[in-house]
Amino acid sequence: MTLRLYNSLSGTIEEFRPAGKVVRLYVCGVTPYDTTHLGHAFCYVSFDVLSRYLCHQGYEVRYFQNITDIDNDILRKSRELGMPWDELGNRNVEIHQRSLDALGVLPPEKYPRATEEIPLMVEMIRGLIERGHAYEREGNVYFRVASDPDYGKLSKLPPAEMAERLTETGDPTDDPRKESGLDFLLWQAAKPNEPTWASPWGAGRPGWHIECSAMAIRYLGEQLDIHGGGGDLIYPHHESEIAQSERWSGTEPFARVWMHVGMLRMDGEKMSKSLGNMVFVAELVKEHPPEAIRLFLSGARYRDVLEWSPDALREAEGLFDLLVRAASLPTEPEGGAPTSGKSGAALDSGPARSRFLAAMDDDLDTPAAIATLRALAEAIVGAAASGSVVGAQHDLRELAGILGVKLPVA
Repeated sequence: MTLRLYNSLSGTIEEFRPAGKVVRLYVCGVTPYDTTHLGHAFCYVSFDVLSRYLCHQGYEVRYFQNITDIDNDILRKSRELGMPWDELGNRNVEIHQRSLDALGVLPPEKYPRATEEIPLMVEMIRGLIERGHAYEREGNVYFRVASDPDYGKLSKLPPAEMAERLTETGDPTDDPRKESGLDFLLWQAAKPNEPTWASPWGAGRPGWHIECSAMAIRYLGEQLDIHGGGGDLIYPHHESEIAQSERWSGTEPFARVWMHVGMLRMDGEKMSKSLGNMVFVAELVKEHPPEAIRLFLSGARYRDVLEWSPDALREAEGLFDLLVRAASLPTEPEGGAPTSGKSGAALDSGPARSRFLAAMDDDLDTPAAIATLRALAEAIVGAAASGSVVGAQHDLRELAGILGVKLPVA
């Protein structure tokens, strides 16, 4: 089989066809004002599994994950805490990266920071103005949505819902300087007591959406193979990224595949900072093996809703114990006789391997892949007394590793 992925842009599962053997992957990272809860972990473990599987298939993956270190939320939180915005960001970036390290998430090639890439943002905004896709009003610069007839092709939302969501992000549709309510900010004029950078339109700071367009293009070029992030970013963030990137570069599509991770819910509600119903990775890893947490997070397909459940995490911990037991069973019986001398035939793990890879090819169906690992581990435990399980143990360790679960060598 060939890897097939759900593309949010087309709304269908498609055969994955990157431009070449190097996969260009960009994932929207955190705004570091309160990290790292299990919802973050669900997102970044999912893309870690994707990256690992692409590497297993023989691709080279160039993976970048940004840090939005200047944003309305981080400025609001810094005022609440009475802490400098950059100090708050640096502190939470360290917590975030320690949390992902604890879960065995492989770091991307780079974590670019928005504040380090502002010159390209200014260049892109200037180009959009020159091409008629943006305009300046009182030091603010807005993207002219009417200049892009395809705007809305990702989210497919009606204008009224777009307006509501855009306003919620701090870019109100009733801004009198806008030509149209859905026009979105590319550059924000300086406000009292906020950090600013120089620009042709006066001191200010970049809008949220242009930050990711600039960082993605800076490191991966004008066309990505995969652009990912949480499902809550589809509109306005990713919709606006597409518009400004394609209108600036003239290259379409900006991303061949758009992948969005589902929400983590707690007691039926989205786990989020605003609701305050968060479970933090730093606390979980004190009581549970990181591998068990990863198995819990991969217990739902990446684009589905995952419900937080302590019982489900304990079940994942039991599964991890089984996998460890199967992987670490001695390959020689007591007395030193070689395993190959056992009377039974060697356990054939080929069918299990095929089922696991088929599940991963099917839009990263990690629940089915995990079920295959469980069945293989049970088969190894059952066959170890009478036949050789060395090859099966090797497959078990290799396949578990695709999910980021490291198992011991017997």
